[in-house]
Amino acid sequence: MKETETMSHRNLTSSSTLLSIALGLAVTLTLISANRLQAADPPSYRLARFSADVTIPLNHRCMGVLPTKSKKIVDPLYAHGFVLLGADKPIVLVAFDWCEIRNGAYDQWRDALAKAAGTTRGRVIVSSLHQHDAPVIDLEAQQMLNQQGLFNELYDMKFHQQTLERVAKACRNSLEEAVPVTHLGLGQAKVEKVASNRRVQREDGTVTFGRGSSSGGNAGYAAADDGLIDPWLKTISFWNGTKPVLALHAYATHPMSYYGRGGVTSDFVGLAREKRRRDDFSVAQIYVSGCSGDVTAGKYNDGSPDNRPRLAERMYQAMKQSWASTKKSSLRSVEFRTTHLQLKYNDQ
Repeated sequence: MKETETMSHRNLTSSSTLLSIALGLAVTLTLISANRLQAADPPSYRLARFSADVTIPLNHRCMGVLPTKSKKIVDPLYAHGFVLLGADKPIVLVAFDWCEIRNGAYDQWRDALAKAAGTTRGRVIVSSLHQHDAPVIDLEAQQMLNQQGLFNELYDMKFHQQTLERVAKACRNSLEEAVPVTHLGLGQAKVEKVASNRRVQREDGTVTFGRGSSSGGNAGYAAADDGLIDPWLKTISFWNGTKPVLALHAYATHPMSYYGRGGVTSDFVGLAREKRRRDDFSVAQIYVSGCSGDVTAGKYNDGSPDNRPRLAERMYQAMKQSWASTKKSSLRSVEFRTTHLQLKYNDQ
């Protein structure tokens, strides 16, 4: 068992969320390869699952900058997570239906969940799915706004503190119901007609990066090819013998169909996850967004409300197909590794 706590998440932008996803998948993929190790007495592992409602109140800012604040709750926002026990200190992963969790707020969450799970900050992975009709949580930014009299303008600090305590409590209480895990599963499936790259070459040879999330109404953007994307949705699963316990899905795309109208929503990725959860309530479902700053649903989405359920259904079908392709391996050893990453400021 090895651990290296080397990473500082202060003063990073939203890329810290995507980096967390990369680390989280690296951890779980390490588990898959670890079955090659030989052990006379394999260690026993347990998995605790937890969820909590993290829906923002009405009249709350969304995405940090959208002029229209929350007017109605279209569907709830959730935090879904797990604690893996038995691998030295516990490992925690939690995914939020929030736009971003940044800087000091990111550390607040890791510290609170580390305390709840009995582990260290460096073994807690916090991910924001990046839906835009959801909050941006940045402690230092809100503190600067407070100094100008703009209290709760970025986010409601009281709501955030109450939510932090509620999720931490759910994490802590879940430890009492941890179940054994004996196997890891890995599956994948192609997602059809969802993701496309922002980069589009025009007929005159010039290049634009303007194919945003709801650009499909533009004939040129809709006609252009997908561009550079990762078409695969990956699913990592934990099993207790033949019984599935949890599925962790990952796919790389901006998760918006339309936004900015005051309707709080987990959008098409959250709707797909919740539909998949209803297939079997005994199996926890978690979704995380992969590295997708330059990937949106723009080619296949014109921003009309009717398109949200279509995109959700395509994601749902990929989750089902990925699950069906799962191959299991015995879980014998767990390693958690991190490394330094220095992002230099580019003022060009």
